[in-house]
Amino acid sequence: MGKNAIKKIQVHLVSQPITGGFADATRKVECIGFTIVRVTTEEGLEGFGVTYHEVGGEATKMLIEKNIAPKLIGRDPFETEVIWNEMFGYLRGVGRKGLMFCALSAVDIALWDLKGKILNMPLFRLFGGVETKISVYGSGGWTSYSDDELVEEMVGLVQKDGYKMIKFKVGVEGGNNTNRDVERVRKVREAVGPDVGIMLDANNCWDAATGARFANRVKDYDIMFLEEPVFADDIPGLMKYKRSTDLPLATGEHEYTKFGARDLLIHECADIVQTDGTRAGGFTEMLKIGAMTQAFNVKFAPHAMENIHIHLISAFGNAPFLERLKLFEGITANTYLDAPKPDHGYMTIPEKPGLGLTLNMDFINEYDEKF
Repeated sequence: MGKNAIKKIQVHLVSQPITGGFADATRKVECIGFTIVRVTTEEGLEGFGVTYHEVGGEATKMLIEKNIAPKLIGRDPFETEVIWNEMFGYLRGVGRKGLMFCALSAVDIALWDLKGKILNMPLFRLFGGVETKISVYGSGGWTSYSDDELVEEMVGLVQKDGYKMIKFKVGVEGGNNTNRDVERVRKVREAVGPDVGIMLDANNCWDAATGARFANRVKDYDIMFLEEPVFADDIPGLMKYKRSTDLPLATGEHEYTKFGARDLLIHECADIVQTDGTRAGGFTEMLKIGAMTQAFNVKFAPHAMENIHIHLISAFGNAPFLERLKLFEGITANTYLDAPKPDHGYMTIPEKPGLGLTLNMDFINEYDEKF
C-alpha cells in the first residue's frame, strides 16, 4: 500500500434550522447544511468534499460509509476516472440521479482536493485556469418576502455588499400571480438602478406558456436570464419556452451527470447550464460538462457552492460568474476557517493546494449530527 493510498473516509453532517418562513415558488426551506466527506491517506494527508444536507443527508452519509468507502480503502486518489466509473456501475441500480450522486460527488471532490494537495497545486491551476479574481453575484430574494422586504434585501446586496449582479425569486403565491411578479421586478430595477445585473429564478413553478409570457413582460427591465421557469425534467417545456421568447434561459442545477447536461444541450434547452458539481458527479464529471457547454457555445455557470466551483470558473472561458447564496453565508462561515468572501462583486481564489480551504473541525465536531 503506497503512502498516498486511501486509509480512512469519514462523513459529517452539519446544518442549521431556517426560521422565518423562507420559501420560493415551490417549497419552504426548513433546514440548510453540508454533508462533509474527509478522505485521509496512509501518510496522513487529508482531502475533503461536500454536498448538501437539507433533505436526505442521513441517507447520503450512510451510502458513503456503507457502500462507497469500503470500495476505496487502499486505492490511489489519483484514480478519479476509474473510481468514478466503477461507482457509477456499482450504484446504478439504486440511483442514477439524486442522493446517490450527491454521495459520489462529495467523494470525488475530496479525491480532487487530495490530488491538489499531493501535487502542492491549487485545483484551478490543475484544471488549466489562470485567473484568480472571479466575478460573483448575490442570490436571495424569496417569494415569501413582502415587496418591501425584497427591495430592501436586493438594495442591500448592491449598496452594502458591493455586488454588481443580483438574483431573486419569482413565482409568488405558488406561481399564481405573475402580475405581482412583474411589479416586483419593476420595483427592484428602479431601486437598484440601470447598471446592476438582475437575474430571476422561478424554481420550476410554471408551464412553458406562462414562463414565456412572463419573460416577455419583464425582458425590457434588462433581465440577464430567467432560471428554471418550468419543471427541471420538462425537456419539451424548456424547448417550448426557448421558442417563445428571447429572454435567456438558465437551468441545470437539478440535472445529474454528463448525460443530463447532454440532453439539455442537444435539445437546445439552455443558454446557461447550471449543473452543480456537488450533485452532478463532482469535478470528474463537471470537467466533461464544462467541455460540452463549450462545444455547444453556451455559458457554464455552476449553481451555488461558490467555494467549490470557483476553480472551475477560472478554467472555463465560457463560465462568466459564481453564485453566492445569501442564506448559506452563516453556515459557510462556520464550516470553513478561511473561505474567501466577495469584495465589490469579486472573489479571489486562494493560492493554496487543492480547494484552498481549511475545515473548521471545532465547529464540525461540535455540531456533527449523530444518528
